[in-house]
Amino acid sequence: MEHEAEVIGVGAGSAPGGDIPAVVLSVRDEYVPIFVSGDQARSIGTVLEGEPFDRPLTHDLLVEILTEFGGAIDRVRIDDLSDGTFYAKIDAERYEDGRPERFVFDARPSDALALAVRVDCPIVVSDDVIEEAGRPPDSIRFGDG
Repeated sequence: MEHEAEVIGVGAGSAPGGDIPAVVLSVRDEYVPIFVSGDQARSIGTVLEGEPFDRPLTHDLLVEILTEFGGAIDRVRIDDLSDGTFYAKIDAERYEDGRPERFVFDARPSDALALAVRVDCPIVVSDDVIEEAGRPPDSIRFGDG
């Protein structure tokens, strides 16, 4: 089963080697932190904060190209977690002669989430991923709290 999720923030998790950027999803009354690169964290965070870019970033360019060719992203799925690595899919479609043609693309979760926040499409997470990576909300702190 899949559950719709919401990106509630971008922050950093503490690790022995230093802080690691993470995108935090809220799903099924739990938080799922997904660790990402610093560049991906900035790309997602600036969109969430509504900060404009002088020039399009890679994700903005991809959305623009996809749209120009008659495509759209329907949703992104965080559908697997294996050995600490998250896996994602992007469900997209394009219309030709009034008929939809559907596509599924494998993606890194960070790229899938960066696209999802740009096009405001649903983000869904599988039960298996939530069971393995979900955390109670009080176990994740934002800001100084």
